[in-house]
Amino acid sequence: MLAVIGGSGFAQFAGLEAIRRADVATPYGAPSAALTFGTIRGRDAMFLARHGDGHTIPPHEVNYRANLWALREAGADRVVAVAAVGGVRADLGPGVLLVPHQIIDYTWGRRSTYFEGAGATVTHVDFTHPYSEPLRQRILAAGRDAGEPMVDGGVYAATQGPRLETAAEIDRLERDGADVVGMTGMPEAALARELGLEYAAIAVVVNHAAGRGDSKGGVSMERIEAMLQATVARARRVIEALTAAA
Repeated sequence: MLAVIGGSGFAQFAGLEAIRRADVATPYGAPSAALTFGTIRGRDAMFLARHGDGHTIPPHEVNYRANLWALREAGADRVVAVAAVGGVRADLGPGVLLVPHQIIDYTWGRRSTYFEGAGATVTHVDFTHPYSEPLRQRILAAGRDAGEPMVDGGVYAATQGPRLETAAEIDRLERDGADVVGMTGMPEAALARELGLEYAAIAVVVNHAAGRGDSKGGVSMERIEAMLQATVARARRVIEALTAAA
């Protein structure tokens, strides 16, 4: 079953015909919100708001372990994560939809593995390619089916937040090879890998990163909010096409 994790601006999924909501308990605490079960174009799916129903949980306090565990236990085998990002690369401006193929983790202090604690065995999970390539390709195909242009590939820099980055930090990310920057890509992707879930992301570029483009003098939260409202429907159409093609 497909699970969709919605990020900023995507706390609800209008394309999901909801049947029921369920609070799910996990060994790692409570997920960000109740899981919503329903259908997308007649196919079973579920939805989880990463930041909670009222967008009250900041990126560094999201219980990523509980979220992924709850989805897996509820029957998900594929996860598409929607995330708002800033464009580091000059040609990745607001309104671009990108399907990343790599990630760099700059976060710290987050509970980032299931393999810890008393009795846990030392386990090293291969993370060479952090996103499921078959699922990435299906998302790109869904974008074509939906008439929504998408950029194939990019390096997602996952920063700690909740503050936005400095212009110098964005310069550093660019030197490191990052194309977009967000705050929720890790440890979400790694935890999905540990659970054996297919996982890929739709990165919605909502602003030029600090020091770039119209963010050269500062990042406007008002412009970000306006862009989120304009692009959420586009990401939803891609997911609906993805589900229809499954």
